[in-house]
Amino acid sequence: MTEPEAPHGDGAVDRLAVAAERAATLVEALPYIRKFWGQVVVVKYGGNVLRPKDGDAVDESTALASFAEDIVLLRSVGMLPVVVHGGGPQIGELMARVGKEARFLDGLRVTDAETIDLVRMVLVGKVNRDIVRAVNVHGALAVGLSGEDANLINAEARSAELGFVGDVVSVDPLIVHQVLAQGLIPVVATIGTDGSGQALNINADAAAGALAAALEAAKLVYLTDVEGVRAVAEDPTTLLRRVTADQLDELVASGAATAGMVPKVESCARAVRGGVGRAHVLDGRVPHALLLEVFTDEGVGTMVTR
Repeated sequence: MTEPEAPHGDGAVDRLAVAAERAATLVEALPYIRKFWGQVVVVKYGGNVLRPKDGDAVDESTALASFAEDIVLLRSVGMLPVVVHGGGPQIGELMARVGKEARFLDGLRVTDAETIDLVRMVLVGKVNRDIVRAVNVHGALAVGLSGEDANLINAEARSAELGFVGDVVSVDPLIVHQVLAQGLIPVVATIGTDGSGQALNINADAAAGALAAALEAAKLVYLTDVEGVRAVAEDPTTLLRRVTADQLDELVASGAATAGMVPKVESCARAVRGGVGRAHVLDGRVPHALLLEVFTDEGVGTMVTR
């Protein structure tokens, strides 16, 4: 004779455990939802997020869809997300396709008249549209903007050698406030203009930090291709979970922050000193890293405080 099947087998226990874990995560998120309700969260989405992690292939559409879900969730629980993006890898790919050689000076792309047209095509016409489309799968939520719109990002050319590469002089956030007031999500391409209306290629990290400060954002989040700020650039075991702006200055001065991390940590330091509540650097290739950083006690990256 066979024994009757238990009404609550291992499968049911496992499902209950998973459900309990999910409930605990929601409870953990509740105080953060309350704290940041109605607050601006600026998220810089870098092109490097779409690069492979640990040798695995990356489906760009899947990665972008996951990011869009995170942004929509932030908006759905009462936060005011603002997306800022660059597109360095995508610009490089287009230049290669049209047979134009990329040149760099001190890590910055030399941008002549032809190149600035290509940059605008990629950032405004391609990357911005892709992000807007991914968000709007979930409803009529996203509005694409460029730093050229309504003089959002005012800039000046850095040097004659770099051509049409600019540094942020000021930010007029009026158009972003107007979009947010309509319950929508601004998606900003980092092209600025000088006093004559000339378009300039702006470092997206610097632009995101300047915009976050102008908006008096509660948070500024950089999604990149490393897990956060490291005390030793090559050693992932030296991840810093929490640092101050002064400590970031020391990392830059000592050379511990290198390459593409330098503009991120410099922008983080300026932003928190300029009134942004917290800045974060995290690996955007980790699924839903943005939610894990914003809504959990431990987080997954580096948090920067004043």
